Amino acid sequence: MMFLSRSSPARRRTSAPVEQRSPRAQARLLNQVVAGCHRLLSERGESNSVAIAEEVLGLYAGLTAEQRLAFFKVLDTEFGPDPKAVLDAAQRYAEEPEATRLMALVQAAEPPRQELLRRLNRAPGGTAVIIGMRRALLDLLKHQPALAAVEADFLHLLSSWFNPGFLQMEQVDWRSPAELLEKIIQHEAVHEIDGWADLRRRLQPDRRCFAFFHPQLPGEPLIFVEVALVPDMPAAVGPLINARDEPQGDERQFKVATFYSISNCQPGLKGVSLGNFLIKRVAEHLQREFPQLHTFCTLSPIPGFAAWLHKHAPGLRERDDLAPKLKERALKALAALVQHGGEPAALASLEPAKASEPLREALCTLAAFYLAHESVTPRGDPVAKFHLGNGARLERLNWAGDLSRKGLKQALGLMVNYLYDLRHIEDHHERFVHGEVVASRALQRML
Repeated sequence: MMFLSRSSPARRRTSAPVEQRSPRAQARLLNQVVAGCHRLLSERGESNSVAIAEEVLGLYAGLTAEQRLAFFKVLDTEFGPDPKAVLDAAQRYAEEPEATRLMALVQAAEPPRQELLRRLNRAPGGTAVIIGMRRALLDLLKHQPALAAVEADFLHLLSSWFNPGFLQMEQVDWRSPAELLEKIIQHEAVHEIDGWADLRRRLQPDRRCFAFFHPQLPGEPLIFVEVALVPDMPAAVGPLINARDEPQGDERQFKVATFYSISNCQPGLKGVSLGNFLIKRVAEHLQREFPQLHTFCTLSPIPGFAAWLHKHAPGLRERDDLAPKLKERALKALAALVQHGGEPAALASLEPAKASEPLREALCTLAAFYLAHESVTPRGDPVAKFHLGNGARLERLNWAGDLSRKGLKQALGLMVNYLYDLRHIEDHHERFVHGEVVASRALQRML
């Protein structure tokens, strides 16, 4: 996306389509981008810096995918910290650990590319372009692990710029701008929205949608939450997203607010903690609107469960980090799973309605183990990490909660309720940070 005026020299330089430029012209363009970055870092005047940053971003927009890889490699090699300067500063601080030497060490260790990104961010539309840069970098990182330090700098800065305290919450309803509603349809990542009629049902009086925005990206939702106002904690997602279902008109029936979908809209902000206490903000808003609401929960997918069953569950016997009784229970469930349903990899065609009681019990036990004990490890479920890290309690497993093709493939139809007790969110968050998953008694009994 370009953010320059039509008279901008950067726009004129990149006006020719990428595929029509000769290799020499493309190489010249990359050299201009790199030279502009060096010039930007050497510039002292702020007004000139903004103009140079705008020009660099305009030139960057014309780079091919191959040139962008070369550009990130330049960021790694030419805009990294000076190892000798870092070592000298560290030795001086080790000899005399006082404030000025510590500050000198911090300054020496900070890569110049961080300041480069700060200055690029001053240009009009700079934030959006930097997010786009990181999206491209994340795609490249899979095959270019040497760029990890560059990625760490992008993540560090974006995490500061997109601190949750800067986010603005807005309710989305049927009267919201059509452009915003289209983005809600486009970015729904959990339960696909099948056109305008489906969206309209999700915005009826017994439903709510809240989007979060950043001042630097007006009109661009970063993340949004969909809520169902219902009488009881739901066990299946089908009734919540059924476009033909009649909306509940009696507000006195609203006892439970269920967060059934949370979608990130900006791939370039992956890993940035946009959701910290996001649900708490929505819950507090809903409680002001409906004082009778007494339960705030989710109905969440378990997208990593089937993959964990296939990849990690068979290795439970070799685990030495588990309490003996817990390990025994998990191994017993795994044996029952193999006996009644076959090897974990053979469960792809499972039909929950036809599953035997022993198979169902085995799968629920292993799902409880996965959520309660793997969530604090790298093997943990990403959705579980999100909610537990936001202060939720692991509340209830739901058999046949999601019978969609996606739900069956990822979690064999299982879903989970996380409970948000507004009185204990901070405590639960702290306990999760220190490696403990808070679970209901019903879940604890399963293990």
